[in-house]
Amino acid sequence: MDTLNKIRSNITFNLEELSQGAFKRIFTHIDQLGIKQGVDKIGIDRFVEQCARLAATTGVISGGGGALTMAIGIPFDLLNMITQQFRVTLGIIYYHRGTYNVSFDEFVSILAVVFQVEAGVAITKTILERVAEKMMIRLGSKTAGRLIPIVGAVIGGSTNYLFIKRVAVSVKRLQPRLHPLTIHVE
Repeated sequence: MDTLNKIRSNITFNLEELSQGAFKRIFTHIDQLGIKQGVDKIGIDRFVEQCARLAATTGVISGGGGALTMAIGIPFDLLNMITQQFRVTLGIIYYHRGTYNVSFDEFVSILAVVFQVEAGVAITKTILERVAEKMMIRLGSKTAGRLIPIVGAVIGGSTNYLFIKRVAVSVKRLQPRLHPLTIHVE
């Protein structure tokens, strides 16, 4: 039970970290030109598949050893999941628009739509917190199963893989409606 409380505390800490500028830091470190080149080289479907497999890798690692690797691996798993989700979203935007240079403000507005968060006119810290919370809920839904060694690897890898694939489906569904937006993040 103590391990489960530590994991829960770790997840809460990660949620707070996400809402305090981590989204922007992750976004600014993503090579948008590299995403464009990847999509041009292998196509959007294979690019999405590649990102889903990269996400599954940290899910397998963080769940492979049960509670110990999960407690240590959650921050890395979460960081990789967010990065792969951002890469998939940017890749699909490029694929549909033909432009790969997306601003953070516009990107966050797209995330809000993907995660079905009401955005209004301005995206505030509260919106970023809601996006982070929805991501954590979706990722944490199989947490208990990840506590069992080996079974946790299967659950962690599968959950991450399917999460990225579902994000891709959601973004693809939105793309015909998404034109460049100008929204300021406070």
